[in-house]
Amino acid sequence: MSQENVDKLRRAYEFFNRGEFDAAVAIAHSDVEFFPPGDQAPFRGAERFRAWMEPDAFESQVFEPLELTAAGNKILVHQNTKVRGAGSGIELELRSWTVWTFDDEGLITRVENFWAHDKAKALEAAGLSE
Repeated sequence: MSQENVDKLRRAYEFFNRGEFDAAVAIAHSDVEFFPPGDQAPFRGAERFRAWMEPDAFESQVFEPLELTAAGNKILVHQNTKVRGAGSGIELELRSWTVWTFDDEGLITRVENFWAHDKAKALEAAGLSE
């Protein structure tokens, strides 16, 4: 199941990067829990997750998965993000970590985001160690 979930997740990133947000969120459970990085409040639900994907603050956004590591029902992704501000045109590029948790039906039930400097926390959330 791990490789199947890795393949699904890669496709979801491709959909997201093309702006096909409905297709990207199709693999999320209706009660998916999303934990943004830092001290931001988490939220629940595929509809809210879908809304997060299409923020009005960015003219463009691309999440490039650099490395995907499967660990049971979780996938740790080291990713590079590039965004351009909608009004300012300012470009930003940053690295981060995301832990995706899948249920037995292959749907995403939890998404945890971590800043680049929080690699140890991301590894722990994925059940991995350095």
